Amino acid sequence: MDEVRSSTVDGIVRRSARRTPDRTALRYGERAWSYAELDAAVSTAAAFLTARGLSRGDRVATYGHNSDAYLIAFLACARAGLVHVPVNQHLTGGDLAYILEQSGAALVLADPALADRVPDGFALRPLRDAADSLLAALDTPLPYEPRGEQGDVVQLLYTSGTTALPKGAMMTHRALVHEYVSAITALDLAASDRPVHALPLYHSAQTHVFLLPYLAVGAENTILDAPDAERIFELVEAGRADSLFAPPTVWIALAGHPGFATRDLGGLRKAYYGASIMPVPVLERLRERLPRLAFYNCFGQSEIGPLATVLGPDEHEGRMDSCGRPVLFVEAKVVDASGKEVPDGTAGEVVYRSPQLCEGYWGKPAETEDAFRDGWFHSGDLAVRDAQGYFTVVDRVKDVINSGGVLIASRQVEDALYTHPGVAEAAVVGLPDARWIEAVTAFVVRRGEVTGPDLIEHARERLAHFKAPKRVVFVDELPRNASGKILKRELRDRFA
Repeated sequence: MDEVRSSTVDGIVRRSARRTPDRTALRYGERAWSYAELDAAVSTAAAFLTARGLSRGDRVATYGHNSDAYLIAFLACARAGLVHVPVNQHLTGGDLAYILEQSGAALVLADPALADRVPDGFALRPLRDAADSLLAALDTPLPYEPRGEQGDVVQLLYTSGTTALPKGAMMTHRALVHEYVSAITALDLAASDRPVHALPLYHSAQTHVFLLPYLAVGAENTILDAPDAERIFELVEAGRADSLFAPPTVWIALAGHPGFATRDLGGLRKAYYGASIMPVPVLERLRERLPRLAFYNCFGQSEIGPLATVLGPDEHEGRMDSCGRPVLFVEAKVVDASGKEVPDGTAGEVVYRSPQLCEGYWGKPAETEDAFRDGWFHSGDLAVRDAQGYFTVVDRVKDVINSGGVLIASRQVEDALYTHPGVAEAAVVGLPDARWIEAVTAFVVRRGEVTGPDLIEHARERLAHFKAPKRVVFVDELPRNASGKILKRELRDRFA
């Protein structure tokens, strides 16, 4: 009887296929899939995986670039009762081996161009572009009875590893389906939207906040290899795209592209940003260029599916630095170091209760116990809640700078630097210092001619002097992962 009540990740595609079988579900390159064709492909791919001796609960790693095959592989794992392990396609060497070994991957599906990076000892099959690939197998449709159940772990979402080794958050079907409903309601996702998905599909934000929820409502989706500005502009002008998610780093690049000022982008209706903090000055420039564009700020982390809070387009005025209020299935509060809730307006750690939360970290019981305590999940994010229930993220707890015994939020310093026209990107960290404990240090990518003393003085005009950078380091680019998060840990390690 349980199966008649079950709601699984692959089940949302099956329901859309029954509701609108002939509607286009997905476009990638020259290929297009109707909802009926996509659902049939998922069943065929599930049969392909099962035929390779995989049993329910086995982990299948997917190591490839964006494609329709990548999506089908995930949904096929869900339908076959397997655990999908999305792997950053930029990982190599020890970083790649760590995730494959720590997850205990029984099979690796890899793009042929990446296959030689996979360490020896792992069963390997092509994801696409080869005769024995998962994509090639779809030429002969096969029926398949779903094996996954809503309480099963369906994916190991590895954290980005910005402060420590990545941990595999164990996501169940139930958690992700709850998160999809939260995303649909908070982000106003509709079947009539035409979203373009340009960020890496291995990352939870693009897949679980946008692509899967949009498949649930029956929208027409376009997958791109990467967030190429020219291609995005072409799709918008052709009426093929009206919705886009991107982290601040990509929005900064789009806003700086020559075509941003000249192309007809009036067809773009919904702009979603998240994955890292959007500098307020950058958001103001985007809104000035496209005043009718509805902006949504999405905030969360892998462990919660990953959407936790949203700031809607009608909520930005007067609180553009806020990440909004909790979504439908999330309860949040701000606590001090002892776990006691703090008054509104006081900074503390954000903690969550939600059916969207992971079951814990794969193979890491101590880390799981540390994160889940006192009946709440501890996020590691430092934030302030106001009297209306809006949250503003101050920093990651581990990124707060202790300078001379005074705690300084790096975001506040970064926002001050972004108001200078000579700053394209900025990241502020604390580096060890004999006098200050940690010295406020700014790493800056220049937009034009500007010096370190110029920026220090600029910051002092906008901040208390002790918050201004003690040092400015100019770099050609900031280290970041593929989702756009700046890797501050790498900056600290490299320059300490």
